[in-house]
Amino acid sequence: MAVEVKNSESQAKKRAFLTPKRILIVVGVVLALGVVGAIALNQLSKNPAFCGTCHIIKPYYESWKNSNLLANKHAAQGVECLDCHHKSYLEKAQEGINYITGNYSEPLEKLTFTREQCLECHEEDYEQAVAATEFEESNPHDSHMGEIECTQCHQMHDKSKVMCSQCHTFSWFEELDDSWEIES
Repeated sequence: MAVEVKNSESQAKKRAFLTPKRILIVVGVVLALGVVGAIALNQLSKNPAFCGTCHIIKPYYESWKNSNLLANKHAAQGVECLDCHHKSYLEKAQEGINYITGNYSEPLEKLTFTREQCLECHEEDYEQAVAATEFEESNPHDSHMGEIECTQCHQMHDKSKVMCSQCHTFSWFEELDDSWEIES
């Protein structure tokens, strides 16, 4: 009988402790911490170094930070990861979940960018590039193939590829730095 009294006292104390008001406060605190955590994580994710904390992103971050590739040339101009890699909160959260659960492939699937996306920043540069690359033999920005996607040649995290070199040999190939790959 003494055991029954202790059990009923214990249950009464639990009921007294778990009042609707206390439950509401606990839920409120948990939600507030979640919101503050999400805001902090969102702010952290804007820093390119944050991207480099994931081993699958680290090579891309390193090419942005320390290479002779286009990613580093963009970094020198103050362009950061999220300037090109626009992600919604849900996409960022899904990427984080995929990383934690191991639900990704290595190497990561290559992202494709359209000419229009590149020209959002480079429209004026493009006209200058067309004029600046008017070589005696050819102009790679005025291709006989018509308007091609910038990424056919220009790569951010890998060597760029001189697509003209698949069929042509021009003297200006020799003037390119080692961030370019000449195909043969």
